[in-house]
Amino acid sequence: MEYHNPVLLKETVDGLNIKPDGVYVDVTFGGGGHSKEILSRLNANGKLFGFDQDEDAWGNALPDERFTLIQENFRYIKRFLRFHGIKEVDGILADLGVSSHQFDVPERGFSTRFDADLDMRMSKKNELDAHKIINEYDDANLKRVFLDYGELKIAPALARTIIEAREIKSIDTTDELKLILQRFLPEQFKNKVLAQIYQAIRIEVNQEMDVLKEFLEQSLDILKPEGRLSVISYHSLEDRLVKRFMKNGMFEGEPEKDFFGNFSVPFKLIGKLIVPTEEEIKINNRARSAKLRIAEKK
Repeated sequence: MEYHNPVLLKETVDGLNIKPDGVYVDVTFGGGGHSKEILSRLNANGKLFGFDQDEDAWGNALPDERFTLIQENFRYIKRFLRFHGIKEVDGILADLGVSSHQFDVPERGFSTRFDADLDMRMSKKNELDAHKIINEYDDANLKRVFLDYGELKIAPALARTIIEAREIKSIDTTDELKLILQRFLPEQFKNKVLAQIYQAIRIEVNQEMDVLKEFLEQSLDILKPEGRLSVISYHSLEDRLVKRFMKNGMFEGEPEKDFFGNFSVPFKLIGKLIVPTEEEIKINNRARSAKLRIAEKK
């Protein structure tokens, strides 16, 4: 089985403006699709580092002496590159979200299609899982998760329904959760609302927004001048953070103005937002919500 079809493969790697002897990082290694493409453009002196916290991805490590797989969350990118003697790089690629493989393995609990234990961890080392969130979070925290990460207006009712149900019996599987929340899942909107509920829980389990912010801030320190950052996001929460950071070098507020009254920003935007073609979406359904943004450090 194909581990994962890389989305926007050519566009993402083209965006890095590869130097044959450069140093690059693929922070979402997965099945290695983007990494293979980067390696194909490097000469014998080029180097590529991959990051992946998912144990399932480690078996895909590429047998290439120019490649090093770091089995860690990319929120630690700076620390682990330093460990390998790397202070600056020429480009960083990130394909955010959940891989096709993670969705297709039922026991991971990521997919709305299968019944599974409430898990949703990208790494089995993670102590927090979906079961803890659903069975132990109080009303305020459940509301926060569904509102902030699922953008669900029904968040208060969802939280209340979960708390009432778990007082009778613990909620252990995804099917049990769906059954409890059935009245919020009218047939015509069922898949959309379920996807928002699952997204909210998954983001909280894996601290995805915090991880993304930490990664973006560190990328600025690690990139050489004229180094490129190429990022694919899959939902508006991720894309908003990436867009703001590439535009302003910050997540909130406005950047400072220089002596001449111009905004002082660390990146130059490269091209416009790139989305997949209809052809790519037909071949790879996961691509349908992908958005690629590219920036160059000044």
